[in-house]
Amino acid sequence: MLHKIDAEKVGPFGEPMAEAVRSCVHCGFCLAACPTYGELGQELDTPRGRIVLMKEVLEGGLEVEEALPHLDACLGCLACEPACPSGVEYRNLISPFRTLAEEKRSRPASEKLRRFMVLQSLPYPGRFRVAATMGKFAKPFANLLPKSMRAMMDLLPSSLPPKQELQERYEAKGERRAVVALLAGCAQQVLDPDINAATIEVLTRQGVEVLVPKAQGCCGALSWHVGDHRAAQAFARKNLDAFSEVDAIITNAAGCGSGMHEYPLILRGTDDEGRATEFAKKVVDVTVFLRGLGDLEEIPDSKKEVTIAYHDACHLSNGQGVRDEPRELLRRIPGVTVVELREAHLCCGSAGTYNVDQPGIAASLGAQKAQAVVATGATVVASGNIGCLTQLKMHLERLDSGVQVRHTVQVLRDAWDSR
Repeated sequence: MLHKIDAEKVGPFGEPMAEAVRSCVHCGFCLAACPTYGELGQELDTPRGRIVLMKEVLEGGLEVEEALPHLDACLGCLACEPACPSGVEYRNLISPFRTLAEEKRSRPASEKLRRFMVLQSLPYPGRFRVAATMGKFAKPFANLLPKSMRAMMDLLPSSLPPKQELQERYEAKGERRAVVALLAGCAQQVLDPDINAATIEVLTRQGVEVLVPKAQGCCGALSWHVGDHRAAQAFARKNLDAFSEVDAIITNAAGCGSGMHEYPLILRGTDDEGRATEFAKKVVDVTVFLRGLGDLEEIPDSKKEVTIAYHDACHLSNGQGVRDEPRELLRRIPGVTVVELREAHLCCGSAGTYNVDQPGIAASLGAQKAQAVVATGATVVASGNIGCLTQLKMHLERLDSGVQVRHTVQVLRDAWDSR
């Protein structure tokens, strides 16, 4: 697409943003892949429509406030990227644009307060546990709250699992094959700490030593995707310093892994860009790392037949290109049949803070995804992201489906433990 964007004037993000605009040929292949186009049915709520809007703002021909309603509705699910024959890197446009827009936009006081509450709680496990505990008591009065705040209440479980303290080092069982560092995550430590426990158990039993650096923090993806660039940079630098020389940096949350792969963009134009590039090369999803190990311990036959529906977390399948590895690992379990969801490419509606920012669209997408899971007849649905798991669990419970919601590594851990 022809443009008149002055990349130097835009700043460090200028060239990647200009290249993303230039790559778009306005073909329309992205429309069928875009969840919000399916919900809203407007051209400006498609990836190509949003690219035009961002182009116009960057060129100075459109006020940012006119574009924001359509850009705010974007999930950032990146489903448009694998659908695009021209290879448009939409991720290099949407998050940087939100950073630039944040400097110019004005928000109502209530919106500022909600944003502050989210950004000052979710990335910090201790604070989030306190907030989630307080929210449990507020749940009975949720109908008195604004719609976005009600959405926050809905996502909170009726009770939180006990806090699990992580050691700094877990020894490999048997001969050591590798040394890795684990990103522990933020909300995941509060909502489902067993995911980290399962990850550590699965890795160590395959001869992998696992380090959990105490100095690590939030991956920064949440801040990055809502335009808080300063916070995203601070989180990124904290992790660059925290993770020492290891064979790989393991993630078990799709959003975190995708966000850490974007550290070179987040820190573009700074003295840390080179460090960020080397760091990102080591970040790998736990399922990819496990398959890359080669021979794994044989999984015992439980003599049970189980049908598992696999849900692609957007920032695992679209953000990192990880699709085959989780499915292949699940199929190694004796008696397991892995089934696909209809319209599997569509986002479940979780997408970081999207449930809070766009509760109507998020609820519709979540309900559709839950219905797709039930339609498979599966008794278990597996995925690789805490946001997706939380969304699926809420909507499947509303359907009284009885379907278990599990992280892929929890399913694997339980299978190995079934002897």
